[in-house]
Amino acid sequence: MLNSHRFRAVSRRAYTLVEVLIVVTLLGIASALVIPNVNSTEVLRVQSTVRAIVADITFAQSDALARQQGRAVIFDAENNAYAIVEVKSSSLNPATDTIQRVDLRNKRKFHDSTIESVNFDGGNVLVFDEMGGTVTAPASTTPSAGGSLVISGSGSRFRIAVEAYTGRVTVTRL
Repeated sequence: MLNSHRFRAVSRRAYTLVEVLIVVTLLGIASALVIPNVNSTEVLRVQSTVRAIVADITFAQSDALARQQGRAVIFDAENNAYAIVEVKSSSLNPATDTIQRVDLRNKRKFHDSTIESVNFDGGNVLVFDEMGGTVTAPASTTPSAGGSLVISGSGSRFRIAVEAYTGRVTVTRL
């Protein structure tokens, strides 16, 4: 009688084959739902970089308007960086007039995002006049034709465009 009681207690602690198969099937379904979402987080990393750049462009424009003084954003695709600079004369001096410098090589913050190309009036400088409008050069009154830059990373590409006259910023996924 004692031996049969032990056998029943042991058999109650084990899982049946059907229970194990159900658990394995549920784990398979759950992993099939989660894995595509993990891949989409890569796009979010590049999007956060694009948002940061758009915010900095908007800051430069707002700061130019608020202080009634020109501002420029100098993009350096070769070093994967950019700087917001005060416009004090017809030439820019990033060594002394930089307000903020951003280095996209900071993997912790920007992951693998890179500045692929820049074209603002044929160059790499976006200039805002004291009214927040885009102009062709520092201390110039000639309206800019606008321009754009392309940011890439994690298999995604985005174009950040700045419109002529208004400086309106738009983002397009390529």
